[in-house]
Amino acid sequence: MKHAFFCTLYSIVFFHFYVKDEKNTFFMLFFSPLEQFTIISLIPMHIGNFYFSFTNSSLFMCLATGLFMLLCMLVTVHGGTLIPTPWQSFIEMVYEFVVSLVSEQIGEKGKQYFPMLFTLFTFLLCSNLIGMIPYSFTTTSHFVVTFGLSVSVFIAVTIIGFQIHGLHFFSFLLPPGAPLVLAPFLVVIELVSYGFRAISLGVRLFANMMAGHTLVKILSGFAWSMLSLGGVLKLAAGIPFAVVFALMFLEVGVACLQAYVFTILTCIYLNDAIHLH
Repeated sequence: MKHAFFCTLYSIVFFHFYVKDEKNTFFMLFFSPLEQFTIISLIPMHIGNFYFSFTNSSLFMCLATGLFMLLCMLVTVHGGTLIPTPWQSFIEMVYEFVVSLVSEQIGEKGKQYFPMLFTLFTFLLCSNLIGMIPYSFTTTSHFVVTFGLSVSVFIAVTIIGFQIHGLHFFSFLLPPGAPLVLAPFLVVIELVSYGFRAISLGVRLFANMMAGHTLVKILSGFAWSMLSLGGVLKLAAGIPFAVVFALMFLEVGVACLQAYVFTILTCIYLNDAIHLH
């Protein structure tokens, strides 16, 4: 009982299974649930102390971009069909979804930014969904990727704001009708709040994707441990397995939702830059 208790408790942190060697001696192999986020260098490249290696993260980012582009090309190569195929219906649904999102959040002036927002949404959607495939890699589970995207969006929105309004863009730092006595405090608060947009976008996406995948891996290890130990625990192993399957469906929903949240927040930030208060 003591052995079973400690193995079950340990599986919360490590995913392990039993292996039998030539002498029929059982031993355990331990795998961390964070192992799935390991960056592996596939093609090492460096110039001096600067490394530009092509990693598994780079590979799956290329796959996420290439697969959707290939799908769009195959669907629209002959201009589409009057009666859409299932894949054509999917592409049209995604297209119309982003169009309605831009129209509702930004308005007519936001149509010129539709290509950027459509590319952003489809890239995040494909990256998140590809990460749900076993033995694949979730690029959006790394903060360096999501932070790079959020900083790029932040810089683009800021440049657009200055292009449209010039130095008047700084007026967003002082809400209309605010008393002048509070102006120094409000300017600092608004400036810090605006700067944190570059971080919050990336942290939200990274945290949700990493937490969900880690939870699935921990519960999978917990279920496998119960199944390996046998006895009463083997009969009860179906419960965590059922929870894992339920979490997998939940993770698919989270993958789609996070792509939507990132895109709609980008639309809101663009709207704030285009239409100053």
